Amino acid sequence: MSWQLVRLQDLPATPWRNGGGTTRELLAWPHSADWSCRFSVAEVTQNGPFSRFEGVQRWFAVLSGAGVRLTLANQSVNLNCNSAPFHFDGALPVECDLLGGPTQDFNLMVREPAGLAEMRRVSGLFKRTLEASKLVAIFAMDKGAEVFFDEQIDTLPGGCLAWQLAPPGVVVSVNAANALWLEVPL
Repeated sequence: MSWQLVRLQDLPATPWRNGGGTTRELLAWPHSADWSCRFSVAEVTQNGPFSRFEGVQRWFAVLSGAGVRLTLANQSVNLNCNSAPFHFDGALPVECDLLGGPTQDFNLMVREPAGLAEMRRVSGLFKRTLEASKLVAIFAMDKGAEVFFDEQIDTLPGGCLAWQLAPPGVVVSVNAANALWLEVPL
């Protein structure tokens, strides 16, 4: 099995209806019109509300810029390039305030009842043996990453998403200075 690679720089930017930024869709699986999970990178240029998605769980991570303050459900959280990804219910109203200029952010959206997905930052070596079939992805940031799938090794450039459907029992790992690990139950 080999990794499917998607380079951020090769994707068109779609402007938001509210004019506050653009989105580049890296992967909508299994189909872009009817996805169960969606990976994207947004360029946020203005303060404003997030789109609401009923029946969708969301994960959000700042990739570059000074960061954001997300306000939702009587809660406010500041996120920057070092913060752990933030998980929230996509049906909630969310207000986003920039903390010092535009940001670039990674978004994972998973339709319920797909199960609980995971998104985490990786700095160094991270290794996992999968207990169930999953869609596994790694987003390599500026310095790239090495991904290992059993005996296969691939090198990813910065700004690239590698993904594949992985069976139970397989060992997947990533070695990177700065990357995101993503997995979605199938």
